[in-house]
Amino acid sequence: MMRGYFSSFVCFVILLLLADTLSSLEAKICKPSGKIRGRNPPPGECNPEYSDCCKEGELYTTYKCSPRVSGRTNAVLTLNSFEKGGDGGAPSECDEHYHSDDTPVVALSTGWFNHMHRCFQNITIYGNGRSVNAMVVDECDSTAGCDSDHGYQPPCPNNIVDASKAVWKALKVPKSDWGELDIYWSEA
Repeated sequence: MMRGYFSSFVCFVILLLLADTLSSLEAKICKPSGKIRGRNPPPGECNPEYSDCCKEGELYTTYKCSPRVSGRTNAVLTLNSFEKGGDGGAPSECDEHYHSDDTPVVALSTGWFNHMHRCFQNITIYGNGRSVNAMVVDECDSTAGCDSDHGYQPPCPNNIVDASKAVWKALKVPKSDWGELDIYWSEA
């Protein structure tokens, strides 16, 4: 009788290890999908306060995918202005509107944005020893960039949560440290 329980336990442990290995492999499967060549933005068309501006001739990596979403998805938090005239360029993808910097909203990398399937969903962002809920309103495009629609910024990496000032304030990150922060997020 004990032998049956032991072999069931061994099978269970093997399945757990296999699932963990597959999960690791899946996260590594997300490989670059291509490159685009940068071009200099017209004068005054890129706001370097929030992001890098494209550089003439530089090659930028593009992605159609993002790492697997889990209950604790590692990401990099970046700063974005979703207001008209802000660095986001065009209105938000989900509703074709601009959003106040005082509202906790985010754009997710292309793979996580998932063809607008995460529009208006809340995510919980954990960073700096705190957490905040924010609504997904836009895509941080990992497939294109260096044009007017993208504020003449390079394509986003595939692991970005691009957040309004309200998110950074809620996480109580000192303003001098705004820009990039290692975080994790989950669906709220």
